[in-house]
Amino acid sequence: MTSATPPPAQATSIPVLRRILIYGGWVALGIAVVGSVIGYFVDGGTGVLSALIGTIMSVAFMGITAGSILLANRVAGNESAIGGFFGIIMGGWLLKFVVFLVLLFVLQDRAWIEPMVLFLCIIAGVVGSLVVDAVVVMKSRMPYASDVVLPPAPVDE
Repeated sequence: MTSATPPPAQATSIPVLRRILIYGGWVALGIAVVGSVIGYFVDGGTGVLSALIGTIMSVAFMGITAGSILLANRVAGNESAIGGFFGIIMGGWLLKFVVFLVLLFVLQDRAWIEPMVLFLCIIAGVVGSLVVDAVVVMKSRMPYASDVVLPPAPVDE
């Protein structure tokens, strides 16, 4: 009698998330450079600072998403922990929402912020993150039913 093959040690979503973080980093670098140049022409040093803050906010939010999924994969190793998995994911989204609101409250009406440059860099980061997510997931070769262990095939005698 053969035993079932043990499940892989690593969840199949981890390589996809790594690619999302790497490509997202490149997109963020592009947003920082383009946003800083445009910000400089709009409002000098204040525009550059606003573009960099907007880009950092976008990267942080993207990192919270990927980090929460990686953490949830590590915590939820079996079916009984599936509630923990979704709790961590939802907690990450809630954390992003709260951090975003706090940052908006802290940064509003600051003389050293150009609001339009900040806003456009955040929007570019969100759209860029969504495009990266879509492209990486579309190009990934993941099975429809990942991490599934099938019973052994019957032996013909």
